[in-house]
Amino acid sequence: MFHAARPASIAVALASALVLTACGGSGGEGTAADARQTLTVWAMGTEGEKLADVAKTYEKGHPNVTVDVTPIGWDVAHQKLVAAAAAGRLPDVMQMGSTYLGEFADMGALEPVDTQTFKQGDFFPAAWNQGTYDGKPYGVPWYVDTRVLFYRTDLAKKAGLKGAPATMADLQRAAAAYQDKAGTKWGLSIQPSGLDAVQSFYPFLYSAGGAVLDDTGRPVVNSPDAVKALENYGGYYDKGLSDKTFRPGYDVTKDFNSGAVPMFFGGPWMVGLLNDNYPELKGKWAVAAVPADKASVSMAGGSSLTISADSPRKAAAKDFIAYLTDAKGQADWYQRTNDLPANTKAWESGELATDETLKVFRTQMETARSLPAHPKLTEITSKVDEAIGEVSQGRSSAKEALDKAQSAIANLVR
Repeated sequence: MFHAARPASIAVALASALVLTACGGSGGEGTAADARQTLTVWAMGTEGEKLADVAKTYEKGHPNVTVDVTPIGWDVAHQKLVAAAAAGRLPDVMQMGSTYLGEFADMGALEPVDTQTFKQGDFFPAAWNQGTYDGKPYGVPWYVDTRVLFYRTDLAKKAGLKGAPATMADLQRAAAAYQDKAGTKWGLSIQPSGLDAVQSFYPFLYSAGGAVLDDTGRPVVNSPDAVKALENYGGYYDKGLSDKTFRPGYDVTKDFNSGAVPMFFGGPWMVGLLNDNYPELKGKWAVAAVPADKASVSMAGGSSLTISADSPRKAAAKDFIAYLTDAKGQADWYQRTNDLPANTKAWESGELATDETLKVFRTQMETARSLPAHPKLTEITSKVDEAIGEVSQGRSSAKEALDKAQSAIANLVR
């Protein structure tokens, strides 16, 4: 998931000032991995709640190590990490959301990844890139997330559609057909405005060849490809194919079940929600790759595992992270959480290798893109959120809105 909290700039500045003097890493491993010790771990959301069980299993094979897991809500995670960094009290191991790893790496609060232990080639490229800042890896990929197209197959037949839309042009035609011939209220659910609307826009942006930042961190959000993507996105609102009213906390699965919404872009957790909450829908929906523009490209999210630069228990921390991120640990974690493995070897056996729905996510992850890590990433993406809102509400053209976002982002990345 793309977990983000709007950074408190004053707190971050304070944290940066303090941590830069306190951190940077001792370079040594400190306490031996098999010495008697307590390893402190912070993990967020559902992962934080479920990691304690895995830690107990780990402890059975490592009797000298006690793993103390503290679950933290994503809504307060950023604030707690900033406060702990400022006080010099970060835990040994931290789960990092994809949107703020760059911020803490920039502070000097994170230990660089040992690339002899953790190999880049074992993970999806986008997952590894999310843990990399200024050319150096600071996070080991733990789980990944991407978006694919969910669509109602039974309503597609009523609409005269054969299979999933293959191109972006097909997608808009399908949305209209669902409304006109199958009687759905909307054609496609996409977020019109508000916090993290950019996540809904990414499949359109990336498939068109656009980006928010290029690989060097330079803003390119008003490129011709990006403008074309936002024009396409805004067209759904202009034509009444998508709801332009932003509803915080909106649960698209309810409207998907009722047939009011026949298509939406969603992550892997949506599969479980639909199966558990609407078993009567079984056989009436499917998933497909993001319809192609220049290519079929979705966004990559997820989380990395990081080590505090000041931890005296780096050796044990590294060993615990290796346990969580090797193929066996990743397959086990999927069974516990349905989080998609970042380690590609975990996909070679069991349900991950045979399930047709999961195969769609696996294929999409191969081309998925992520934003390069940046200390001000949440502020950067908020400017794109604003541009999307201007277009969806008909207040601005795509070019005008993205020119404005480009200017604001350029000021942030100087």
